[in-house]
Amino acid sequence: MPLPNSGDKFREECGVMGVCGHPEAAKLVYLGLYALQHRGQESAGIVSSGDGAFRSHKGMGQVPEIFTEPVLEPLSGPLAVGHTRYSTAGDTSLLNAQPLVVDCNKGLLALAHNGNLVNALEIRRRLEQRGSIFQTTSDTEVILHLIAESRSRSLAEALSEALRQVEGAYSIVLMTRDRMFAVRDPRGFRPLSLGRLGDAVVFASETCAFDLIGARYEGEVEPGEMAVADAGGLTRVAFSEPAERRQCIFEHVYFSRPDSVVFGRPVHLSREKLGRLLAREAPADADIVVPVPDSGLAAALGYAGESGLSLKFGLIRNHYIGRTFIEPQQAIRDFSVRLKLNPVRDILDGQRVVLVDDSIVRGTTSRKIVRMIREAGARQVHLRVSCPPTISPCFYGVDPPTERELIAAKHTIEQIRQFVNADSLAYLSLEGLREAVGDPEGTRYCDACYTGKYPTEPVNLELETGLARRRG
Repeated sequence: MPLPNSGDKFREECGVMGVCGHPEAAKLVYLGLYALQHRGQESAGIVSSGDGAFRSHKGMGQVPEIFTEPVLEPLSGPLAVGHTRYSTAGDTSLLNAQPLVVDCNKGLLALAHNGNLVNALEIRRRLEQRGSIFQTTSDTEVILHLIAESRSRSLAEALSEALRQVEGAYSIVLMTRDRMFAVRDPRGFRPLSLGRLGDAVVFASETCAFDLIGARYEGEVEPGEMAVADAGGLTRVAFSEPAERRQCIFEHVYFSRPDSVVFGRPVHLSREKLGRLLAREAPADADIVVPVPDSGLAAALGYAGESGLSLKFGLIRNHYIGRTFIEPQQAIRDFSVRLKLNPVRDILDGQRVVLVDDSIVRGTTSRKIVRMIREAGARQVHLRVSCPPTISPCFYGVDPPTERELIAAKHTIEQIRQFVNADSLAYLSLEGLREAVGDPEGTRYCDACYTGKYPTEPVNLELETGLARRRG
């Protein structure tokens, strides 16, 4: 039985990693994927290039389960690209695990993609009508078909032509036998960082992957930019017309690791400021601040620091849950939450608690956590959320519920408070969120999940089926 996911969290999208010019490229990619595991836990893959040949291994599960020493040893060569993936329901299969590998008229290619192409279904249908045969249900394969279809003899130009036809979010690492391309969509929805390890060039979704291997962070692959690494060094060119920047604001709220630098900004600074601003906007007459681990910790630190209340770890997270579990025949109430979180009675008993979380999606898990804290003896529970109410789904590489499943889309804050049974409930304002991430004018980040205002024409995921629901 698969491990249950928290119903009050967005599902992470994907993580990509590439190393060019290092004799142990595949092992470095493995370590990078280990650091990026939070971005996808259903499948992972690595493809290496050396002596003119590709060597690959992909599997279902998490990175350390898939890549043992005997598996990694044959993945030799100075270039390697890797991917860790989360897919939507109905799309969990080894066939869709990345990197995708093709041998086409542009040569041998391995592609890893983080994001979602909102017009992929339309392009796929057009290509199939012209005779293209698809091997996967992933929107990523559309890019490879467009590359192969291009009449340009230059791979860089073919890739540029392909990407100018797609719409949506993509941070891509593409490997040939002797080169590596890193490309980010013109709006810059998803992060993609550039680093160096000696003479090697390294790309990753987040800088925490660089920290693990000792690489030096040099900045972002810019929106609309193509970075090309080979034996001659690194070249960077713009492949598209400039577009209005729309980085995903939820990377700073929840997705990225707090020790990463994302979009050129340290994530932990954003999250702590989220908590400080939340304390100013929504103070509570309480005794202690308790974070929902682990994602609520940084905001709780900020809330406690601003409010003067003590931060207490009243909930302990079990970090060692396997991929399967055996549930007792006699049902245990809130079993899936209790499997992950356990209240500390000595801390909570008799206290008025400010419970800080980063988001509420459906509200079901928040309700169970509030109940656990009350059963542990808390006199009051004041729930504080370090982002605005989530009212709209995302179409750019995230897998939240549909709009009808988002509790804030159909209910008032007071109705949500009653549902989760908190003594009070408050969300951070949109203005506070923008200030915390350094975007007070709201011109750099996409916040459509809070406003319903999309930077592209969105696909109606509640009507479309198949590829339109897939995540790269």
